[in-house]
Amino acid sequence: MANPATDRVAPDPAKQEAFAGRLLEVLNGASLTLLTSVGHQTGLFDTLSTLPPATSDDIAKAAGLDARYVREWLGGMVVGGFVDYAPDTATYTLPPEHAASLTKAAGPDNLAPLMVSLGLMASVDEQVVDAFRDGGGVPYSAYPRFQALQAEDTAAVYDAALVDVIVPLVPGLTERLREGADVLDVGTGQGHAPVVLAQAFPHSRFHGLDRSEEGIAAGRAEADRLGLGNVRFTVGDSGEITGAYDVITAFDVIHDLARPAETLSAIAGALKDGGTFLMGDIAASSNLEENIGHPFGPTLYAFSVFYCMTTSLSTGGAGLGTVWGEQTARHLLSEAGFGKVETHAIEGDPINLYYVASRS
Repeated sequence: MANPATDRVAPDPAKQEAFAGRLLEVLNGASLTLLTSVGHQTGLFDTLSTLPPATSDDIAKAAGLDARYVREWLGGMVVGGFVDYAPDTATYTLPPEHAASLTKAAGPDNLAPLMVSLGLMASVDEQVVDAFRDGGGVPYSAYPRFQALQAEDTAAVYDAALVDVIVPLVPGLTERLREGADVLDVGTGQGHAPVVLAQAFPHSRFHGLDRSEEGIAAGRAEADRLGLGNVRFTVGDSGEITGAYDVITAFDVIHDLARPAETLSAIAGALKDGGTFLMGDIAASSNLEENIGHPFGPTLYAFSVFYCMTTSLSTGGAGLGTVWGEQTARHLLSEAGFGKVETHAIEGDPINLYYVASRS
């Protein structure tokens, strides 16, 4: 009789060595993630991008930071291949090719904010481990900074592409907004998307809806600062929409919700005849095998385990996580009454797919 404890297949030495090397790459990559997060939050990448080759003391002074910490951080950036170092002059340089993915000037091409979000999610790892053992999930309240970080990341996309690239995905929408339309943004977060649209289309009326009082307060503050009278914000449940709208938007939010199906049905019911639903959400497949090789694949699953899925499950919700994908999205949209659905990918936002849906 076979004994599983003694009849195991011996590992292939070459494959074992290759996988050990892969794990070392993962460890170093995770370490660089933390260092990149620090570089973004302290403004060190932005400072470096404006300086000629400089010493660590000069960089620290320019950034207004402690010199000892900056020198150690630079060491990690040098050995990690992010920053160039000239030992003869003890000077450091951020190559422009690297700055194009690490600085605020890079706009939506800046990947550093994602590193900050990963660091934040790691802070709840013990609670996530408990959920693996006991079920349930980690509540939204465990992520006090996540909404602000997400707002920073998505704002770069909205500023660069919302008016000129995303809105034109809907035929004739630019003209409708110029003439005047009623628009609702579901799960608006800190409200930057409706603010951008309200600035661009002063004859239209925009409404941001979110259950976060802090997010809604941030949206109101930005609108007040800009003197916008055509945008308002409401604290409320996305599954209970009041009013009727020509256009409803939802960006990077539906898959996070406890009741995504109910929200989509509410959206369909709140659209005026001939209205359009514009949704941005994860550009992935609902089928695991089709996500192998996805450029953001591991990151999407990590975000799901440590935030998207677990926060939904914490409220007894669907916990879709990466089960959400184009196939699931299309199914839920159809169930909600959307008979026509088109999808679009846009340059500058590789994580999201944009859905244009109508009831007919």
